[in-house]
Amino acid sequence: MGIYEELQARGLIAQVTDEALIKDLVNNGKATFYIGFDPTADSLHVGHFMALCLMKRLQMAGNKPIALIGGGTAMIGDPSGRSDMRQMMTKETIRHNVECFKKQISKFIDFSDDKAIMVDNGDWLLNLNFVEFMRDIGVYFSVNRMITFECFKKRMEKGLTFLEFSYMLMQSYDFLMLYQKYGCKLELGGDDQWANMLGGADLIRRKEQQDAFAMTFTLLTKSDGTKMGKTAGGAVWLSAEKTSPYDFYQYWRNVDDQDVEKCLKLLTFMPLDEISELCQYQDERINKAKERLAFEVTKIVHSEEDALKAQ
Repeated sequence: MGIYEELQARGLIAQVTDEALIKDLVNNGKATFYIGFDPTADSLHVGHFMALCLMKRLQMAGNKPIALIGGGTAMIGDPSGRSDMRQMMTKETIRHNVECFKKQISKFIDFSDDKAIMVDNGDWLLNLNFVEFMRDIGVYFSVNRMITFECFKKRMEKGLTFLEFSYMLMQSYDFLMLYQKYGCKLELGGDDQWANMLGGADLIRRKEQQDAFAMTFTLLTKSDGTKMGKTAGGAVWLSAEKTSPYDFYQYWRNVDDQDVEKCLKLLTFMPLDEISELCQYQDERINKAKERLAFEVTKIVHSEEDALKAQ
């Protein structure tokens, strides 16, 4: 089984632009790909963790990840999946968050010997000339097409600022820059990013006359469709200061019976047959699977010692 087939079997892949080509790239370890992380807080959360797991899986199969931290895009805020505008953050807060993200991502991805790259899009976005950017990049985007995308349609009723509307251009420009600098031809992201990712692939095609591809992964949701990783006290963070290893362990130990198998497939590196065996019972024996899920995820995010203590 190639890595692409494994991702499919784990239920990770949502949408792809050119399946045959992407499959060939990743199965042969030939893909330089990127995932973007906007530093909207001083820690990554459970939603980011799924993206990091995917990044790690592809790296283990010989592909080269680029972790893009959005020091520039965080100045605007992504409207995708939101019903209101994000709070504006100061440059100082964003810089602090960028440094926190860099440290956390380095725990998961191997950056030694040029096996992966970490970049901050603030390096090219923050000093752009507005008129030049509009002439060079804005000319390739159709407003008629943009307002048909779900990420904008939802907000049109409540009011969408031009600031947020321009986010797609910024993210697309990121893809173009990574293509030009590192030969990156594949962008990965959550399924709510599909429109932004298509914008980037299209920009590379039109400006560089080269093919570029996009692949989205399924969002981490509960069986009732709501986002996973939220508690009464707020988000489930990867930082031990914000969510203790014990509380982190407890969160996974208490997931709904219906969500255990999915979480094991998406968030652990356990073999699929072992997961199936563990989840075959839907009576009290499912608790064994929950304990294993909590242990494995806590071990990856914190350490084996923390997972054992929490257990």
